[in-house]
Amino acid sequence: MKLRVGAATDIGRARQRNEDAFWAKPPLYVVADGMGGHRGGEVASSLAVEVMSREEPAPLPDRVRDANRAVFDRSAGDRSVAGMGTTVTAVEVDGGGRSAHLAHVGDSRAYLLRGSEFRALTQDHTLVQQMVDEGKITATEAHDHPQRNILTRVVGVDPDVAVDEQTLDMHPGDRLVLCSDGLTSMMRDQSIQEILDSHADAQDAAESLVDAANRAGGLDNITVVVIDFVEGDGVELLGAAAGGASERPAAERRDTSEAVPVPAGPAPDETGLIEAVPRRRHRLRRWLVGIAIVLLVIVGGLVAFRMYLDSQWYVGVSNGHVAVYRGSPGDVLGIGLSGVVYESNVPVRDAEQFQPYKSISDGLTEPGRAEAFAAIQDIKLKIRQAQRAQRKKGAGP
Repeated sequence: MKLRVGAATDIGRARQRNEDAFWAKPPLYVVADGMGGHRGGEVASSLAVEVMSREEPAPLPDRVRDANRAVFDRSAGDRSVAGMGTTVTAVEVDGGGRSAHLAHVGDSRAYLLRGSEFRALTQDHTLVQQMVDEGKITATEAHDHPQRNILTRVVGVDPDVAVDEQTLDMHPGDRLVLCSDGLTSMMRDQSIQEILDSHADAQDAAESLVDAANRAGGLDNITVVVIDFVEGDGVELLGAAAGGASERPAAERRDTSEAVPVPAGPAPDETGLIEAVPRRRHRLRRWLVGIAIVLLVIVGGLVAFRMYLDSQWYVGVSNGHVAVYRGSPGDVLGIGLSGVVYESNVPVRDAEQFQPYKSISDGLTEPGRAEAFAAIQDIKLKIRQAQRAQRKKGAGP
């Protein structure tokens, strides 16, 4: 079969940098969404894609594990990117286009559109998905859950990682979609399918999905790779997949919004009647301007406070495990000032054995995200050292 491949990526409307990375050259297609603050997220996703795209005859899941080791080793050896990690969702298509091998870690996703059927091929490795699996919440509730971004499995955070994998038989007319959660956090599956159904061209579909996510808020980086399977031979790379990505954000490439008609008002004549506007209208205008200024000051203060909270990091406890929080411990008027970014598998009781982690339940402030993740690595190291010492003690003369 012939493959037609389109790709698009965008920083979104709320981020300062694009921490997504993708690879779209046959036979490999990858989307990686980095995490790690400062430059850590960019380094993690780029390094993972670089390792996986090397021309080595290794099975796809093994290449994901190689990427995991590379990111982990880089994180351990470079404190400026300590604690970084990335999601990886990858597809490798065999030479004839008849089958596709899928490997997945994290909350980026792969979808298959076959005729009128649209379904997710991957399952998010998140705390919220775990709650769905346990029947605590519904899939609908999970989409807007405040803890939906807490990952339970990431490439590069631990020395080893479990990789979900499957093999698909591909048919003419099939369409595979790989995407970061910047798309799926802004749009539900039904809306994604509607856009895919309305764009026959792979590149148009990728760009339209990115545009739609930006119109819905664009709260994260957005990356989409669309792979169409059609009759024929070879591979046709389009847009960003062919190295021809626009220098402008996807949302600026075209305006798909509908124009809103503005009713025409009476045009001022040449007799100077415009100066006869009653004074009360001027007073109302000044009053509205005053209110607008006050609101701007309030909003500016709230934005500044939000930016301050977003720059704060600490290590605390979530569901009995050591976790990384963004924000400040405590609350104001019952409103929490922080949110969980990553929940580890380290029980808090194990961490409390060591200094300075005895008061971890109160929240241990760190200078930044990298240092917070580095603290978790330090706790794991101390636990391993304690376990080795205990074994040696038990094996004594």
